[in-house]
Amino acid sequence: MARNRHPEETVNLILDAAFRLFLEKGYEHTSIQDIIGQLGGLSKGAIYHHFKSKEDILIAVTDRMTAASNQMLADIRDRKDLTGKEKLKTIFRESIRRPVQNDIFTAAPRFCDSPRLLFSLMQDTIQNAAPNYILPIIRQGMADGSIQTEYPEQLSELILLAANVWLNPMIFDSSVEESCRKFMVFRQMLQGFGLDIVDQEMLDRLQELTAIYQKNK
Repeated sequence: MARNRHPEETVNLILDAAFRLFLEKGYEHTSIQDIIGQLGGLSKGAIYHHFKSKEDILIAVTDRMTAASNQMLADIRDRKDLTGKEKLKTIFRESIRRPVQNDIFTAAPRFCDSPRLLFSLMQDTIQNAAPNYILPIIRQGMADGSIQTEYPEQLSELILLAANVWLNPMIFDSSVEESCRKFMVFRQMLQGFGLDIVDQEMLDRLQELTAIYQKNK
């Protein structure tokens, strides 16, 4: 039974069940009791031993997804066959293409009702993704001549905050049309830095994901 598992196995069991329910019912419509019902005898007390709230479970589910995303970023960062600018374009293309994005936008919570989750996203952007993945790529681009900037740290943060927060329809409850308009401004901003790295395919995919979110929120 679930209560006899090692702690890490119990945590994974909880996260697997929660993620399935978030996909089926949406985060807002999933209760702790719903999750317990999927755990084969695991008690509410056992869940609260590992997680203080449903929001903590969501953050853990999101962290598990982020780990896979970070591995993709590292793989692109470390490629030897691309310039810095080409790596940035590849990151944007591959990030938005990932099939798991459909699941994320299907199970999406209302970020405005979850300030801890929003803070976690912004903290990961500033303290992890920007300095560890985007900044090294920008520095490479400066060295190979494909990126021109005097402020690589600030540019890496700006790009990711705009992409992960401002463009995110889950945070601002953007419609498909609003997401399109934001994307066009985002593209103009990048072009101002000499970074023509987002295209119509990416816009189409953003609109698709926004529609998924709006349908399932």
